[in-house]
Amino acid sequence: MLYRASYVTFTHTHRAALGVLALVASFLLLYHDVIRWLVDDWDPDGDYSHGFFVVALAAYFAWQRRRELRRAPMNPQWGALAGLLGSMILLLTGTLAAETFLARISMVGTIASVIWLLYGAEHVRIVRFPLALLVLMIPIPDIIFNRIAFPLQLIASSLGEAALVGAGVPVLREGNLIVLPNMTLEVAEACSGIRSLVALFTLAAVFGHVSEPDRRIRTILLLATIPIAILVNGLRVASTGLAAHHYGLPAAEGFFHSTSGWAMFVVAGALLIGFRAVLSVVLNWPPFRRPPHATFEQGAPL
Repeated sequence: MLYRASYVTFTHTHRAALGVLALVASFLLLYHDVIRWLVDDWDPDGDYSHGFFVVALAAYFAWQRRRELRRAPMNPQWGALAGLLGSMILLLTGTLAAETFLARISMVGTIASVIWLLYGAEHVRIVRFPLALLVLMIPIPDIIFNRIAFPLQLIASSLGEAALVGAGVPVLREGNLIVLPNMTLEVAEACSGIRSLVALFTLAAVFGHVSEPDRRIRTILLLATIPIAILVNGLRVASTGLAAHHYGLPAAEGFFHSTSGWAMFVVAGALLIGFRAVLSVVLNWPPFRRPPHATFEQGAPL
């Protein structure tokens, strides 16, 4: 009898594993082109180089919820087929219309719909944050990107000009061009600050999730990333202008230009944490504390 029970358990476990492998294989077969193009956009020098970290964080948060998922009742719902159908329509539309955003967003919809279909809405609720986090790995649609990139370039140019004037550097700004006595700098699309804004927004989402039980505070932190990212990008433009003015154009390119981006992101992160600390004092809000459902202990639900 013990052998029979072990055999049944062994068979059930392997059937479940084979089912998961079949689902993963089907997903990769369906989305292999979409995934390949998405990874190409995660180039280390691109605006979405944080995409790799987003996927890793989402997988980690989902893994931390494994005990809660095991305890949740399984309640498969056929109504999830509507969500799965909608995701397939998005994939087809995005593929035919060459609109990569629709094809990519359908991946998240497909994952959520399959979980809903096989396990039930409670399981989707448990992993809702990892699923939402995956959306941040997807580049902004071009139609939106083009509308916000140039205004951000102008804002960065204006802030950089003001900082340079404050530092005593004679400067003339023409649109997104900063004219110095010895050269002209262009605040290009890559310097618009979108990379910092998206990465900082992702950082704020993760930081708020693991340290803020109050949804209002999490929302405020997310909104605060916009002015912080804009301010820090303006400082980056100003520092580039100072380097170019005192040491020539080579000093503002290459190593300095690349490292200044990382340095300013660290500054932006520090400003975000400092902003939260100010809220604690000014508004008498509680200091940082871990929500009841969030923990980084091994095996505990997050």
